[in-house]
Amino acid sequence: MFSNLFGRKSSQHTVAIVLTVFSVFALLASFVLSVEKLHLLSNPDAKLSCSINLILNCASVMKTPQAAVFFGIPNSFLGMVGFTAAVALSVVLLTGVKLPKWMLVWMQIGFAAGWVFALWLFFNSVYVIQILCPWCLVVTTSTTILFFAMLRLNLRENTFGLEKSRNKQIQKLLDNDYDKIVAALILVLLTALVFIKFGDSLFA
Repeated sequence: MFSNLFGRKSSQHTVAIVLTVFSVFALLASFVLSVEKLHLLSNPDAKLSCSINLILNCASVMKTPQAAVFFGIPNSFLGMVGFTAAVALSVVLLTGVKLPKWMLVWMQIGFAAGWVFALWLFFNSVYVIQILCPWCLVVTTSTTILFFAMLRLNLRENTFGLEKSRNKQIQKLLDNDYDKIVAALILVLLTALVFIKFGDSLFA
């Protein structure tokens, strides 16, 4: 799967497709969550489309402090801003434009920050709130793939200015798809943690 998504040689065009697709997924998830949040604000007892059962329940998660970490702004609203920018920059890459290295570095930082925040929310949902938001899981999956896809592009282009010998080692690792393996293992681990924690309750 990841081999097909990232491409054997990970050209800018191939990675840009991955970045665009998963930025759109994350943006759509953020949009739906934002709409659902507005519904919840107008009617605290509203039945949301993403509230499936006691475990998969967006409404319950939205009522927790973790749902609005920065100055009381719902996370989904911030996600819409961030992923809109991600879609725009990904489309620019898709056109074949070579962005300056400083912009690629900031894209990497942005995706890293988004991924870390998504992971923080994931572990809070699983072990603190003990309720999952389906659309949040889409964001977690998307940000994981976005981070590794952007990292692969930056390493292929040696955006970080690694010395020749180190860069050669990195290119060999990329040729053998070790970054894809790490990304896949992380997603498998996150999935396993969910099933270990909730088991059959996910489908109750």
